Amino acid sequence: MVDRDSVADFLTTEFPQTKCRVIAVGDGAASVTHPIGPDELRPGGTVSGPVLLGIADVALYVALLGEIGLVPLAVTTNLTANFLRKPSSDAAIRAEARLLKVGRSLAVGEVYCYSEGMPEPVAHVVGTYSIPPDRTKD
Repeated sequence: MVDRDSVADFLTTEFPQTKCRVIAVGDGAASVTHPIGPDELRPGGTVSGPVLLGIADVALYVALLGEIGLVPLAVTTNLTANFLRKPSSDAAIRAEARLLKVGRSLAVGEVYCYSEGMPEPVAHVVGTYSIPPDRTKD
């Protein structure tokens, strides 16, 4: 398993464009946050769907890296989202990911996204990742 600091450093180096911050990783789960500002809003003042999907994708990736090590070529093969309620336009999004199954070549997980301060999720995302066959564990 890889610890939070290792995954956070990896994301900073390999994905400098992300605004996600790793809060926790381990035991097949991860938690990340993403600040929300004008760049993340769509007309009508809500967080855009692509932003929510991106945050969920990062959370699943972090959970997976926590299990298999820092394998950069693990890639998303599917994301399915249900947008449940309007997120706050001025609160960070917190994504809580949990891996459901990690096999040799595929991993499946789910993510609940929350607006900070709201008890109910704003989105539920299920995703599948392809794991490269020549991976090495850290």
